[in-house]
Amino acid sequence: MTTSTQGNASQRTRALPAVLVLEDGRTFRGRAYGAVGVTFGEAVFSTGMTGYQETLTDPSYHRQVVVMTAPHVGNTGVNDEDPESQRIWVAGYVVRDPARVPSNWRSRRSLDEELAQQGVVGISGVDTRALTRHLRERGAMRVGIFSGNALPDEGTMLAEVRQAPEMKGADLSAEVATKEPYVVPAIGEKKFTVAAVDLGIKGMTPHRMAERGIEVHVLPATATADEVYAVNPDGVFFSNGPGDPATADHPVSVMRAVLERGTPLFGICFGNQILGRALGFGTYKLKYGHRGINQPVQDRTTGKVEVTAHNHGFAVDAPLDKVSETPYGRAEVSHVCLNDNVVEGLQLLDRPAFSVQYHPEAAAGPHDAAYLFDRFVSLMEGQRA
Repeated sequence: MTTSTQGNASQRTRALPAVLVLEDGRTFRGRAYGAVGVTFGEAVFSTGMTGYQETLTDPSYHRQVVVMTAPHVGNTGVNDEDPESQRIWVAGYVVRDPARVPSNWRSRRSLDEELAQQGVVGISGVDTRALTRHLRERGAMRVGIFSGNALPDEGTMLAEVRQAPEMKGADLSAEVATKEPYVVPAIGEKKFTVAAVDLGIKGMTPHRMAERGIEVHVLPATATADEVYAVNPDGVFFSNGPGDPATADHPVSVMRAVLERGTPLFGICFGNQILGRALGFGTYKLKYGHRGINQPVQDRTTGKVEVTAHNHGFAVDAPLDKVSETPYGRAEVSHVCLNDNVVEGLQLLDRPAFSVQYHPEAAAGPHDAAYLFDRFVSLMEGQRA
C-alpha cells in the first residue's frame, strides 16, 4: 500500500524529513530515501550484506517493509541483469547510510533513483541496529513510512499504521504471479519438462533448472491440475511466494493431485509450506522470520551444514524427532535451521517428493544448496527409468 510523488533522487529529496512508525508506537526519524510519500506494510529485517537488488525484486517481499541490517547500502548501484522479476516488490525500504555515489562497472543508476522511479518510499539515517533489536524482541509488525514537508502528527500516523492489513491471513500469491503461462527453454539439450506453479517465482529458479537441461513451463498460481498435466511434465515445481500459507487452499489441492499421481515434485519456500499442508501438517507465523543470506541449515539426510539464503515469515509445524504417516506415505523433516530448529525441508519416503524452506537458486549467494536442483533431476531420472 503505497502512495508517492516520483522524482529524481537528489540531495534535495534526501534532505526531506521522514518518519517510520511501528504499530506498537515506536518511532524512528530520518530522511526521505527513494520516492517521497507514504507506505505501509509488515516490518521485517534482512541480514544480507550483499544482494539488495535481488531482495528488492523478490516477489516474496510483497507488502513488506524491509530493514537492511548492513549499515551501508547502495554502493554497487542498480544494473539491468540482476533483478529477480520485472519490478521492485517491497512496500518500503529502510537503510542507515545510503551510498552517495554508486561504484560498479555494471551499475546503470543509483539505488535511490531506482526506488524513486518505481515509487518505492524509503527512509535513511535510521538506527537500523536499534530497529532490528526491537523487531527481534517484539516480533515483525505493521509499519508505516511517512516522508515530505507536510507530515501528520504522530497520533494520526500511528492510527493509519494500525488500520493497515496484517500479514497473517493474507492471500497474496495470485497478486505477484504471472497471469499468462510462459516457457523458459532448456540450455543445451532438452532432457526434461517441468511444470512450475508460480506463487511468486524468482527469475533465477527456472534458469537453474534450464542449466540442467529442463524446459520449464511457468504457470499462473491459479493453474489447475489439468493445466499442470497439459504440458506433459516429467516433474512439477511449486515456487516461493508471499503471504500466509494457511490461505493457499488452491495450491494445496493441486499439489495433492500431483502427489496422488506420483509425479516427481519439488517445492521451494512457499512451496515447502504447501507441501506441509498437503501432507496434513499445520503452519504458523514465526516471531520475526528468517531473511538474509547467512542462515545455517543442516541437511539431515547427509549431515552436511549449508549456509543458505532465506526469506520466510511462516513455517511448517512438523515433528523433528520421528517419521510421520501421511495420506501419501511416510514423511520426515529433511532439513532444519540450526539457529532455532525451524523446519527447513520435508521429504516423502514412499513417493518422489521433497521441498526446502530456503532458496537454493540464491542468485546473490551463497550457493551451498544448488545440489537440490540435481536432486530433483535425479528424481525425474529415476521415474523415467
